[in-house]
Amino acid sequence: MERCFWVGKDQIYIDYHDNEWGVPVHDDRKLFEMLTLEGAQAGLSWITVLKKRENYKKAFNNFDVSKISNYDQNKIDELLHNEGIIRNRLKINSTVTNAKAFINVQDEFGSFDKYIWSFVNNTPIINNFKTQDELPTKTELSDKISKDLKKRGFKFVGSTIIYAYMQAIGMVNDHMTNCYKHIKTDD
Repeated sequence: MERCFWVGKDQIYIDYHDNEWGVPVHDDRKLFEMLTLEGAQAGLSWITVLKKRENYKKAFNNFDVSKISNYDQNKIDELLHNEGIIRNRLKINSTVTNAKAFINVQDEFGSFDKYIWSFVNNTPIINNFKTQDELPTKTELSDKISKDLKKRGFKFVGSTIIYAYMQAIGMVNDHMTNCYKHIKTDD
């Protein structure tokens, strides 16, 4: 089976590619998890984050936004000493900030899912990229979503992070045309 060019030989990467990347996600807890992990990845490799994912789930109350939104300085200090996660003060603080903003979006739209998927009219964008060079790191749509999230108080949501997020939650399906996970379209 052929897979996308970025998949290494590590089983955790293969499993992520085969079972998650590009698959539409509509569960708010999972949407927050992926937003947190994509933000944590900034400046690092995705494999680094994947290997710490289970530690993140434990450290951040399984990505329960109501609990995370109430983290105090003691909890943040505890997280800064947790060797199982990426111990970056700005990234940890952004997770707490984002939990509060996430709840505000849920209150306004009924769910974060309704909000984020409205940007693509609830229909994944299926791309037909043949080469690595065709694959964008950001798009006009990721620019728009990033700008809106920042306006709502989210942190670590630049356009490149948001495009990776869109891929991770299946808003965009960028499996290469030679990948067995590629969805054929009429284009």
